[in-house]
Amino acid sequence: MHLDLRTVSIKPLRQTFDRVAARIGGDKPASRYQEATLDVQSDANFHYRPLWDQEHELYDASRTAVKMVDWYAFKDPRQFYYGTYTLARARMQETAEGDFDFVEERGLASKYPSAAKELALEVLLPLRHVEWGGNMNNTSICAYGYGAAITQPCIFQAMDHLGMAQYLTRTGLLLGDVEDLDSAKQAWLADAKWQPLRHYVEDTFVLQDWFELLVAQSLVLDGLLYPLVYQHFDNALSEQAGPVVSMLTRFQSEWYAEHSKWVNATLKTAVGESAANRQLISQWTKSWRDRALTALAPVAALALGEKAGAVMAELHEEFNARAVKFGLTL
Repeated sequence: MHLDLRTVSIKPLRQTFDRVAARIGGDKPASRYQEATLDVQSDANFHYRPLWDQEHELYDASRTAVKMVDWYAFKDPRQFYYGTYTLARARMQETAEGDFDFVEERGLASKYPSAAKELALEVLLPLRHVEWGGNMNNTSICAYGYGAAITQPCIFQAMDHLGMAQYLTRTGLLLGDVEDLDSAKQAWLADAKWQPLRHYVEDTFVLQDWFELLVAQSLVLDGLLYPLVYQHFDNALSEQAGPVVSMLTRFQSEWYAEHSKWVNATLKTAVGESAANRQLISQWTKSWRDRALTALAPVAALALGEKAGAVMAELHEEFNARAVKFGLTL
């Protein structure tokens, strides 16, 4: 019997969804990111206003003073939608689990110098509560923000912050014990060194403008805290006692490098939209930057001692240079 195998090319009648085709053209195939992001959010037929906020629709662009002609102008340079996000985090988590296993199996935590261990626990464990604040704030942005292009990455970041709080807890249990977690909680609640940062975090909980919250959390607090702790403090610990803590906090360091790309792209788009946006976001950034520098100064002194002043000045300068690159005036 003879079989004649031939290749048949079938042209699809539609390349993508109508909502996506309206933006990129009907004759173009769309990426998974575009199909999972563009015009996903409902914008009509809400039927009633929320009983808890009758000034606004369920999804309402007027919840922020920032104005955009198109809220889907925002693009994630990482191209994260649920599928790519979970795959990326699975790879990072696999690396982190390997690091924790390596430290535990070889008894590196018990061999870690006691002075460095005590300092690491004192600095890192209260940050669990900062991470929980990051989870709350990004969830709030997702709830009240407008357009899936910006709310989608925020709910991903909310889960990232929750995961990093858990990694800090595991670090504390590996280097110390449950009593150290309790001591860190009491330090967060009562120790004078942590109260300015706690004040900052708790004030962000009641911000009404969700885009200002994005600036205060993702640009300012993350942009100053992560370099301070996971670069400068981490380097100081490594010089003093070796790279054990660096291994246990690798996730946070790698996450911040990736996260900054999205923050930069988002702010550049919003600032470039109009002079009014630039002025407003610059004002927010300057105000929260000054508060964050004040709030982090005692933490830097605890972590870095006499080097704290120089490091904070360096972080201030680096932050300003970063902000100027995407158009802010500080």
